[in-house]
This record gives sequence, C-alpha cells and structure tokens, in this order.
Amino acid sequence: MGKTAIIIPARYGSSRLEGKPLIRVEGKTIIQWVYEKAKQSKLADIIIVATDDKRIFDVVKGFGGEVEMTSVEHKCGSDRIKEVVMRHPEIDFIVNLQGDEPLIKPESIDEVARNVKEDSLADISTLIRKITPEEAENPNLVKCVVDNNGYALYFSRSKIPYERNNGKSDFYGHLGIYGYKREALVKMTELPQTSYEMAESLEQLRALQNGMRIKTSVVDFVPVGIDTADDVEKFKTLVGAN
Repeated sequence: MGKTAIIIPARYGSSRLEGKPLIRVEGKTIIQWVYEKAKQSKLADIIIVATDDKRIFDVVKGFGGEVEMTSVEHKCGSDRIKEVVMRHPEIDFIVNLQGDEPLIKPESIDEVARNVKEDSLADISTLIRKITPEEAENPNLVKCVVDNNGYALYFSRSKIPYERNNGKSDFYGHLGIYGYKREALVKMTELPQTSYEMAESLEQLRALQNGMRIKTSVVDFVPVGIDTADDVEKFKTLVGAN
C-alpha cells in the first residue's frame, strides 16, 4: 500500500480576505496553525503545503514545513493538489485539508483518511455535522443528504431535504475536507464540469454526477473557517489571544 499525504492548498489572493494564510494569531500564521494540526495526524506519512505564492512558500519553509510551488493557473484546490500528487508516485491516498481551518481536529483528519483507505467502495470521503433547521436555511452553509450507509446522495446550498412534513428528518452541514484515492482525484480533476456543479458552484457534485461514491462521517464540532476579518477575531477569542 502506498503512502497517505495531507496536502494543504494555500493561495494569497482571496476576494474576501487577501493574504489570509499569512495572518498572525498568537505569533503563528494561519497556515502554520493548520500545518501543526496536520502534523498531529496518526495516519499521514507526508504533509505538503501547495501554494502559488512565494510569500507563503517562504513562511512555510521558515517554520520547517514541507511546501511546493504550483501553477498560478489553477482554478480550484483539487487541481493544485493533483499537480503535487503527480510528482509523487508513492502517494496513493490524499487528504485535501483547507488552509483556512486552523481548529480542525486531528482525529477528524484521520477519520477522512481512514474512510478512503479502508472503504473499498469509496472514491472520496468527507465530513458532515448535524445542524438545525434554521442553519439549513443559510445558502452559504452547504448541506448534504446521505443514504443509510453514509454515502452522499447530494450536496446543495438549498435546504435539503425539503420539509413537507416537519421534524421527520435531520439536517447535515458539510465540512470542506476531502479524502481521495489517487485514481479518484485524477479522474475527477480531468472530468469536465457538470450541470449541477455549475448551478451550485460545488465541485463535489462533479464526482456524484459521474457516479463516484463519497463516504461521509458525522462529527460533532463546529468549524471556524477564516474567510473574513470577523472570523479572525473569533479565532483570536477562541485561542485566547489579545
């Protein structure tokens, strides 16, 4: 069996918070916070930051992390990750860990890796969490419905399932971390965009619409993604920064 890699895509440009990987909290950049969480994984053999920016590259090198430069032409994180994976034939399993999730639990990273390594039917794995019906109304929170074995049926920005009869179903929000079998990552990134993907702006729908299987696990934590200045302040509060 080949190696398992956590690859962290990180770019400097962001429409809502430019340069967020390099924002410092408690003396460490956001990308260092994420990298250190990845280092606590028990299942990862390799951890690499994939970036297109020399500033991020230099910072990761500075704290002793592994980092590789990638093309500036990539439109999404999975394409950036594929570029790195193609340089490493020893990698068979990949965890795509977002570079703006500094409070991700190492146990959750390992759950994603375990599912894609051990489930022969799963092409991809990811995480979901139980949410309230009120949260499910938020189009910025991606929802997921699953079958009785935990495989994703659909992801949507809409509230799914639709409640014709209230209180009959739970709601689940999606967390943006993925595990891939190597061949699944290559296949998905080489497929053309699908109609559902373009309609919802959700890349995982390309995989589902092409018959790929996504295994989910339910976790009990609320992620703190860094997308805005308010998110930075919330993160500072959570880690006790002044």
